[in-house]
Amino acid sequence: MGKIVTVVLGIAVVVGGAYYVLNHLGDASTPRESSAAKRQLDNVHQAADRIESDADKRAQELDEKMNLAQ
Repeated sequence: MGKIVTVVLGIAVVVGGAYYVLNHLGDASTPRESSAAKRQLDNVHQAADRIESDADKRAQELDEKMNLAQ
């Protein structure tokens, strides 16, 4: 009975240690990756804003041309 308890406790310690290492040591690279992802997302937002403003400008120019033609 004592051998079974020792094996179960040993497995629990190994699994707990692996869980801790995988979850807590992996967080060391997370800020760098998240800042890179944030920069990429910011670039996408800026490009989308630029495209939207260009489309608005072209739509206003087209509207002015249409109003002058009438």
